Parts: sequence; structure tokens; C-alpha cells
Amino acid sequence: MKIAQVSPIFESVPPKAYGGTERVISYLTEELVKQGHEVTLFASGDSVTAARLVSPIAQSLRPDPARPSWLSYHTIQMDLVANMADSFDVIHFHTDYLHFPLARQLGVPHVTTMHGRLDLADLQPLFRHFHDVPLVSISDNQRTPLPDANWQDTVYHGLPPDLYSFQEKPGDYFAFIGRISHEKRVDRAIDIAKQCGVPIYIGAKIDKADEPYFNECIKPLLRHPLVQFVGEVNQHEKRELLEHARALLFPIDWPEPFGLVMIEAFSCGTPVIAYRHGSVPEIMEDGVTGFVVTNQDEAVRAAKDIDTVDRKGCRAVFDRRFTAAHMAEHYLRVYQQLPRHP
Repeated sequence: MKIAQVSPIFESVPPKAYGGTERVISYLTEELVKQGHEVTLFASGDSVTAARLVSPIAQSLRPDPARPSWLSYHTIQMDLVANMADSFDVIHFHTDYLHFPLARQLGVPHVTTMHGRLDLADLQPLFRHFHDVPLVSISDNQRTPLPDANWQDTVYHGLPPDLYSFQEKPGDYFAFIGRISHEKRVDRAIDIAKQCGVPIYIGAKIDKADEPYFNECIKPLLRHPLVQFVGEVNQHEKRELLEHARALLFPIDWPEPFGLVMIEAFSCGTPVIAYRHGSVPEIMEDGVTGFVVTNQDEAVRAAKDIDTVDRKGCRAVFDRRFTAAHMAEHYLRVYQQLPRHP
């Protein structure tokens, strides 16, 4: 197939550091190329891919200190997509809903993966208006606020099987990886580690909007001798943290649409302790890939019992459910079932 993948340009594909959506787009793109498809990736010019790369801007937006207008360059990107649309069998958008008016006019089969949370009030009239736009969810739970949208399927994220190495014998620390925000609850993770007497390494970025929360609520917690704040980590640093952790702590307090770091942990054999919110019950296999909990007491007990989880079992779940090949094959089925009319 001739496939277009349209990525946001806030981060490169793959991102240099934090960036779950762009990372997944990279894994999908490279796997589709590997399977023999002709793929064009619309992304920032600092992206690295085996596909044909079409870029509206030389560098991704978030790391650029000049802070170029995100709307200006995404608008240019959509015009590039429109000008080339007739050369594709399918166009796969990952750009939230920015492209919805354009996609309707292209006359080419298209689908949009929704990567973010959908429980925001302003999305209700938007999705009622664009009720015909074909969508893919990344978990069944993600759909809950918008059950009547034009869902084609749920496709779970996947990773290359050699991206992480299986580690049967872990080090003696817990890991928290992601970003610092109210809903990610690194404060819970620190509390779990302290109650267990186990060091915790925190690899997390801090967005500007979350700096007041970090300074007021989290920074004081970092003074504890068990707590090591690493900051935002690149792929190599994340791999080191995850592969050797006794467990990944994922004590979220929001409807997480997927949680890529959970399956990254599985691929290392690292079990996860996760709060029962959003996609967690779909992605986790309680007692096999770690433990699903509902409060701090349960989380602490789970952390103390984490060595009862078979790390080989974690990796086996990854191989069975969450490889890039599984993801690509599922998306190909979605592409083939899309309507062939505008």
C-alpha cells in the first residue's frame, strides 16, 4: 500500500527525549516500511526514518528556543498533505483534530488515531459536527466520553522487539518515567518507595505549565535520600532505568488513554504497579505483568511483593500483545476496511 503517516511536529519522529505519540508513529512507520509498504512520513525535518520524509519545518517545535508558531507550520503541513493526497491509498493522521475539515475534502481514505484524553467538554460539539470522520482509539476506555464517534477499531501501541533487552535479575530500585504533573502523581510514587525503603529514580520532564506544581509540591519531596531526580531522559537513559528497575511505578490519577511506558517495562521484563484508571486494566494483566491497585495501601503491599512476579512472564505478554508488528498488522486491517469513497 501507499500510506501517508501525518505526525505532529512538536517533536521529531522519533523524539530525542519525551514524546510518546511521535515514538509510536516512528515504530509504526518503520514497521510498515519493513513489511514492504511505500510510506511517506509528514514530520519535522530532524526526523529519522526509512520512509520518504516530507517536512514543513527543519526542526521540531518544542526544543526550538525561538518557539515558532505551531499553528503556522501545522497549516503548511496540511497543505503539503493535500497537494500529495492523490498519490496515497490511505492517509493516517495523528494530529488530533486539526485536519478534520481538510480530511473530509481529500477524496482519499483516511483515518485518525486519537492519542490524547477525550473527556473534555469542548470535544462533545466538535465530534458531533465531525461525526463521520473515521477514528481509531488506543484503548477501549479512551472512547468512553465519545461512544457515538465513528470508531473503526482499537489498536494498541507496539514496540520493536529488540528496542529493550530482557533483564532477569533487576537492580534494587523503583523507576518513575514520564512527566511531572498533577495527574501522573509522582508524589505517590515517592511515597511508595519511601514506605518500602527502596530507592526511586525519577526520569521525567517538566512542562512550563507544570513548573509551579513542581516547585510547590514535588521539589521538596526530592530532598529525601531515597529519591534521585534524573530529569527528562532520552531513549538510552530510559532504557537503562527501565531494564534494571525492580518495578515501574505508574500511580496515575487520570483516564490514561494508553500508557506507553507500561509496555516498555514489560519488554524489559520489568513489572508495573499501576493505579486502576483509564487503560490500565486493558494493558495490565494483574498478577502477571505486575499489580493493578486502587489506593496507596494496596500499592505499597504490591511493591513489597513485586519480586513474586515472574519477569519472563512480563516479557511473554509483551511478545504476545505489544510488538510493532502486531500494531502494524492491526492498522493494515483498519486501512483495508476504510470506505473507498470521499
